Amino acid sequence: MIGRLRCLVLDCPDAWELAEFYRQLIGGEVDSPEPRWAVGEGSAVLRGDGGPVLAFQGVADHRPPVWGAPEQQFHLDVRVDDLDAAHEAVLALGAEPLDDGGGDAAWRVYADPAGHPFRLVRP
Repeated sequence: MIGRLRCLVLDCPDAWELAEFYRQLIGGEVDSPEPRWAVGEGSAVLRGDGGPVLAFQGVADHRPPVWGAPEQQFHLDVRVDDLDAAHEAVLALGAEPLDDGGGDAAWRVYADPAGHPFRLVRP
């Protein structure tokens, strides 16, 4: 092993706005006072209990990925107990639906407010 994953960093137009979107989606604390997670201006960090750390970096010319396009590089999976309830909740937060799972009731795909794809998945 060469190193350990510190966090996943997402470029976006507004770091605080996107951090708050994910805080409401998966919980955690934005911009924790813990010194090792200090970030510079234009950035924010979401640290949850035992989950992955997500960092958000403000980029003026951010271009969101396109779901299903060959250049798409990753997406986040978020486990939920009730897909229908979670669907309504993420829409209220500003997510955009991208794919209903092709009739598969096990997952649905959305774009966050900066356009990054994420899936809601059943256990």
